[in-house]
Amino acid sequence: MAAVFLVTLYEYSPLFYIALVSVCFLVTSALVLGWFGLGVPVILRNSEETDSSTRVLKKRMRQVKNPFGLEILNPAAASVTRGVTLTPDCLEDCILTCYWGCNVQKLHEALQKHVYCFRIKTPQALEDALYNEYLYKQQHFIEKNDKAEKYCQLPEDAQVVDFGPVPRARYPLVALLTLADEEDREIYDIIAMVAVIHIPDESYRLSCRILYQYLLLAQGQYHDLKQLFMSANSPAPSSSDTCPAESSTDRGLLEKAGLAADEPELQEENSKDCVVCQNGRVNWVLLPCRHTCLCDGCIKYFQQCPMCRQFVQESFPLCSKKEQDEDESTRV
Repeated sequence: MAAVFLVTLYEYSPLFYIALVSVCFLVTSALVLGWFGLGVPVILRNSEETDSSTRVLKKRMRQVKNPFGLEILNPAAASVTRGVTLTPDCLEDCILTCYWGCNVQKLHEALQKHVYCFRIKTPQALEDALYNEYLYKQQHFIEKNDKAEKYCQLPEDAQVVDFGPVPRARYPLVALLTLADEEDREIYDIIAMVAVIHIPDESYRLSCRILYQYLLLAQGQYHDLKQLFMSANSPAPSSSDTCPAESSTDRGLLEKAGLAADEPELQEENSKDCVVCQNGRVNWVLLPCRHTCLCDGCIKYFQQCPMCRQFVQESFPLCSKKEQDEDESTRV
């Protein structure tokens, strides 16, 4: 009887039909609001609101002065038997200490001790953290702004011609740069730099290069220096560049040894214009890909890197607007 009554009421009363539709609308609206919350779903927002909500975060940076610099002079001529020539470039008086055959595990444990135990401010502090797990040590005093070449070589009586097959338990060479004066250690945030250098030998002929560089801070942190990848229209030729076949071979050897960097090495470049507008000066670094290819005007339009299409999680400028204006005024 109730069903017959409802059917009869539906046939002869349009108000019942309107009320039924209204109830269905309210129930559907309640479900949608309960699912998405009180905010409007993203599909209903306009394009400007969507862009502003997904804008790339600007990473907060802290500018510090690095007193250490180290380069390899003529890496093609370096080997375990012939040695290697290093060119330091320091802002203060420093001590360059080279450890041949440094134990890989002990070195990384020493970096952790710098964070949790004691600060590695001197060569002796690193040697204590390494437990003397190295084959030979050389030390040079570097005067302020002195760029003289420093030659490092294993002695002949060491009788070391290679460091064994990969993966190796020892790094061929670890170079430590520390500040000579104790007063300078109170001024600079960066108190030491550790450079892991590969030296070719008889069993592993990968060309000489710096594999890793670590900056040790006075506060008890250390940072791994990484390359930035600049965009350019015409790369400048370099006498030290290798052929593509040799480059790919070196890359394969690095990957086999577990020492490959994230990206191939950079070449020197002339032009540093934005890859999008080709007019603005490149200023923004995109993370995590580390491509430096956008200017101040184009950075706000991209959530993906225009070079590799990787999604950008964070970004930071190479220099502020004030520094750019000062640079331009200096050039004029």
